[in-house]
Amino acid sequence: MILGATAAIAGEDENDIHWSITMTVNEGMADKVVPLVTPMSEATTANEPDTLIYEYMRDGDTVHIYERYVDNDVAMLHMCNFGASFAEEFCEASTVDSIAVYGPAGDDLKEVFADAQPAYLGKIAGFAR
Repeated sequence: MILGATAAIAGEDENDIHWSITMTVNEGMADKVVPLVTPMSEATTANEPDTLIYEYMRDGDTVHIYERYVDNDVAMLHMCNFGASFAEEFCEASTVDSIAVYGPAGDDLKEVFADAQPAYLGKIAGFAR
């Protein structure tokens, strides 16, 4: 799968799926963010080798998440792992404000994100290096 991962990073694989999430830290939960997302990141690094990018950025109570996967199946594996291990605590600590999903999201992934009413955007031009 190394070849597939390289192609996705280079922007040559039309199957890669990625998203950007903006969330607000819930009142009284500011001290919980780093202790929550650190083990999430460690688990993703250790258990999901086809996850290409998994990043959290923060400015006060606003957190931006950017994730990129080789394909929809890998994204769904991540969402299953997230749901089993972290979703409850994540939802207690934050409120999702918006989600933008890029690439060919499958119906299964769309079902996972349905309550958040994300925007689904298909690539029309551009590249990644």
